[in-house]
Amino acid sequence: MKLSERFADGKFVVTSEVAPPKGIDVAEMLEHVEALGARVDAINFTDQQSSVMRLGSLIAARLCIERDVTPVFQVTCRDRNRIALQSDLLSAAAIGVENVLCLTGDHVTLGDFPDAKAVFDLDSVSLLEAASALNRGVDLAGNELQGSTDFCLGAVVTPEAEHVDLQVIKMEKKIRAGATFFQTQAVYDPEAFAGFMDRVRPLGVPVMAGIILLKSPGMARFMNRNVAGVRVPDALISEMADAEDRVAASIGIAARLIRDVREVCDGVHIMPIGWEGHVPAVLDAAGL
Repeated sequence: MKLSERFADGKFVVTSEVAPPKGIDVAEMLEHVEALGARVDAINFTDQQSSVMRLGSLIAARLCIERDVTPVFQVTCRDRNRIALQSDLLSAAAIGVENVLCLTGDHVTLGDFPDAKAVFDLDSVSLLEAASALNRGVDLAGNELQGSTDFCLGAVVTPEAEHVDLQVIKMEKKIRAGATFFQTQAVYDPEAFAGFMDRVRPLGVPVMAGIILLKSPGMARFMNRNVAGVRVPDALISEMADAEDRVAASIGIAARLIRDVREVCDGVHIMPIGWEGHVPAVLDAAGL
């Protein structure tokens, strides 16, 4: 099912993220898919997240569909030119993918092949334009297709970025390019996020708050230093540092954040970063 249909029904939409394996053993990935499938509206499959080479998100999406679970096919611009990107989108439509999240992608220097050649022929806005063209039955060059796609297109935004005005401008560009929903970078300040939502609500496009599970104080500090637009408050870092059971503390923090943002946004996107097995407990604690 398209996420746009869920939003249109007035549902508070919940998605979670699953990373394909670094290899071909998909058993653990499918365990997470089956455990989460009954609890969330869709599962995002990351596209070489953090520039680390993994199994492709396209085949992961297909395996998800075979289990009657709705996938969100994440597509980044880092590794493919416009020919390959459009071809992969056509392939996705042919195997039943309905939801696509368009991203620019992390730079290769962050991953396990730092000497790889980055492509970035398109960026997230022009990728949305390409996918929108395929929905209209033409490619980026204006050539007519034999059958059109029918994607629900999503994009990302960083509500706690240093220059929020630029994020809003980029959102407007992405909406004009075809984005029909947004999943955000991690939100750790519900009050600031509510202010951001006040600014972007007139744009009329559903926004899902991103929730990254904190694993440790060190992880929080690392994100503060290295991940643009992520700011974990000192109070949350101290809460993790003082916790006897860090898994329980992480689940509690994530659930609290979901409860705090639920009234101001249209859904949440949970990014467990390897802790997929704890997502059901987060949903339970949040009352979802």
